[in-house]
Amino acid sequence: MEPQLPEPEPLRALIEALRRLPGVGVRSARRMAYHLLQHDVQGADILGRALSSAVSNLRHCARCNGFTEDELCATCSNPRRDPSQLCVVETPADQNMIESSHGYRGLYYVLMGRIAPLEGIGPSELGFQRLLDRTGDGVVQEVILATNFTAEGETTAHFIGEALASRGLKVTRLARGVPAGSELEYVDAGTIAWAMMERRVR
Repeated sequence: MEPQLPEPEPLRALIEALRRLPGVGVRSARRMAYHLLQHDVQGADILGRALSSAVSNLRHCARCNGFTEDELCATCSNPRRDPSQLCVVETPADQNMIESSHGYRGLYYVLMGRIAPLEGIGPSELGFQRLLDRTGDGVVQEVILATNFTAEGETTAHFIGEALASRGLKVTRLARGVPAGSELEYVDAGTIAWAMMERRVR
């Protein structure tokens, strides 16, 4: 039930801003706002400055589309990575999970989303042409499709696989050690490492 007392505009704005976070409803957003303002004003200030700095200073890596302060991220700039392998993931969180498995030494491409027709998100909204250009650099030999095992992730993997089929590249998919319907961000590192090792040709 909504509170009877009117809330000051700055407080309402903070609550609405917190509601933009995934899985946060109005009650959770209100609890967060009151906690920060009542018990952790310093934390609220740190959070505000960190968000402002991230928005101002981060950009997309010119090669992998992940977040970076420079033109190229640390992974793409690392000469020890194998440039012949390109792992396609939906989000930076998925990339972090694969990295935590310590089973992959290639490079990445981060889609920053997945095909979701009901939400109006198609290949053009995800900038698929940029991915196709990235795979055509003459160095990439294998593209590993590591989109999530959800309906949207499977659709995305299928579309990319079809687009790459005529380019002479080896296209593989993570093995089914990752449970169907799951998102990589929430899968344990050992399972991801096994799925990477047992990946199959699409």
